[in-house]
Amino acid sequence: MRIERLSLREGAEGARGTAVIVDVFRAFTCEPLMLELGAERIVLEGDIERSLARTGVLRVGEQNEVPIEGFDLTNSPWLILQAGEARFGGRTVVHRTTSGVTGALTALERCDEVLLASFLNAGAVARYLARRRPALVSIVAMGIRSSQPAPEDERCGDDLESRLGGKPYNHLAAVREILEHETAQKFLRGDKPYLPREDVALCLQRDAVDWVLRAERDGQDVVARRVEV
Repeated sequence: MRIERLSLREGAEGARGTAVIVDVFRAFTCEPLMLELGAERIVLEGDIERSLARTGVLRVGEQNEVPIEGFDLTNSPWLILQAGEARFGGRTVVHRTTSGVTGALTALERCDEVLLASFLNAGAVARYLARRRPALVSIVAMGIRSSQPAPEDERCGDDLESRLGGKPYNHLAAVREILEHETAQKFLRGDKPYLPREDVALCLQRDAVDWVLRAERDGQDVVARRVEV
């Protein structure tokens, strides 16, 4: 199994084999939580207008971190948890984000398989890969708006690579680096209601779920499907 490390939009475009699309703040922290809260189906959608045109769905997402007018919730783990099972139980969710979702959709055009990763499910993703042993794994850290590296995504990639036999990984050192960076500080300042402080704590939870998320085609849609390990 050869592991290739990639980043940003160009990384999603260049991924091959089995792609692992990493978005810690916040897309692929949100999706496991929505499924844990009873969401029946998560549709990955990059286009805002197509998202708004759908009926009978719950729309969750952001554009460049800002809530989208007409959506039900923004892309916040804390706000999703607060909404709870009453909001998500049995629902189809259309999920639109600038980095993680769009990166996954891009990679799916070229890759054999696309997994969706954050610290929440890093251990499960590593176990899944270790059992399947694909010839090539492309770990893609999506970063800030798919255009600038973000420490949380790069360190999550380090974590995955370490579990697959790479160099040692120190999560405490990683957390310190992440918390000192603007990608976490913009939440911790608490000056924007759509960037709640609590999101940081939730996004840095390691191995909180023990299953994998895989992007799959389902008719005209691409869905995030829970796969047990």
